[in-house]
Parts: sequence; C-alpha cells; structure tokens
Amino acid sequence: MKKPRWVIDKEQAKRAAAAETLWLFGLHAVRDALENPRREKLRLIVTKNAADKLAEAIAASGVTPEEADPRKFSAPLDPGSVHQGAALEVKPLDWGPLRDVCLGDGHSAPRVVLLDRVTDPHNVGAILRSAEVFGARAVIAPRHHAAPETGALAKTASGALERQPYLRVRNLADAIGELQAMGYLVLGLAGEAQESIETALAEKRDRPVALVLGAEGPGLRARTREVCDGLVRIGFASDFGSLNVSNAAAVALYAARG
Repeated sequence: MKKPRWVIDKEQAKRAAAAETLWLFGLHAVRDALENPRREKLRLIVTKNAADKLAEAIAASGVTPEEADPRKFSAPLDPGSVHQGAALEVKPLDWGPLRDVCLGDGHSAPRVVLLDRVTDPHNVGAILRSAEVFGARAVIAPRHHAAPETGALAKTASGALERQPYLRVRNLADAIGELQAMGYLVLGLAGEAQESIETALAEKRDRPVALVLGAEGPGLRARTREVCDGLVRIGFASDFGSLNVSNAAAVALYAARG
C-alpha cells in the first residue's frame, strides 16, 4: 500500500531534523555549549591556545578535541567568523513541548516572547540575552521565516542560547492560541497602538503575559495582529522615537515584569 504524501513528508522532515547539526564558534559560545549537559556534542576543533583556555570545560565534557593550525583553521565556518580558535559541531537543542516550557513555576507569573518573522540572527541572539536577564520562560519563533540556531546567533547570545529556551513552532498563530488556552494575556507590539504596555497590564501583572514582536519595517503580520488579545506600544519621549527589535524586546520585558 502506497504511503500518503503527508506521511512521506513527515518522515522526510523527521530524518532531516535528525541529520541537522550546526557549528558554534568563539571561546564563550563553545565553553557554554561544552558545559551544557543538554547539548549533544559531535566534534570539537581548537587551536593549542584555545584548548588551553578551554581546558576545564573540555575535560568536563568528555569530548576529545582535534587540534588545528591557527593559520589553517579547518572547521567549516564562514570566512568572516571570529572563531578565536574554537569551533564545536553540535545538534540543535530540544527544549520539549511549548506547554511544558511555558508553565509557570508557581512563584511568579511567567513571561514569554514571540517573534513574528524576525530573521536576523544577531537580533534573535540579543533577544535571548534579554529574555534570560528578565526571566522569560521562552523565546518562540516559527520554524520558517525566522532565525535558526547558528554560530552567529549563539555568539551574539553570549551563552544564553544554552540556557534560555528557544522554541521553533510550526505556526505562530497556533502557538498564541495554545498560550491563551493556558491563561496567557498575549500583547502584540505595534507603534500605532494607543495603549502602553504599562497601562494594558495595570492590575493584570499577576497574569502570564506573552509579548509578540514583529520584524523591523513590516512589523506584525495581519494574522498575528488578529489573534493577539491587544496591541500595545512602548512610550517614547518624542514623536521620533524608535528602537530595533532586540532593544524593543528588552524594554518590553522590563515594562511587563511581574
């Protein structure tokens, strides 16, 4: 009996995910990945100088490093990558289902960030850092039209990629619906919104809150706006105020803190 097309597509996607790897680079990103027991590590390439600096992390990880000549660094990285003599091939992290990750801890109302087609890995890396600093449960983005885990993202995240859940979902609107079913108040950031984050959360700070940010320029897509519980803005001191998406995420997380 011939398999349906959807079954074949699902099997192919599963095989592709199983084969997917990425190269992390830079002393900080490599050290944090080596020290992360959740991270599956495949291959470590280091110069003698980098190996000395990472000695404790390498020993604790159990990974056998390959020593490289600093003049002919053999890891398959972009020529512009500032690798500092260290590169680590790994599997993407699996944080588990959205529901499990986004449940509160019982001590404070959880906060999460959703990204609507934010594709720049440097922006996403910076957002992961802010999410970790302000205690967000997760950063959530669609599998397509969003920045995947990459070495550049990990380097910008400065270690946060190893500790801050970054969930990739099939459909952002469905993820928003799932969060709403869990009791989350979902607020989309839009420059033309009339209500500020602080006003929208007045007397609601004990609720779980999800903040949705769109790409710079286009902002939130129409479908995303429709499914949010409301649109809010960041208050500026002048009519010409604007922030890039990573700075906006940091300010919004601060304004929405529980």
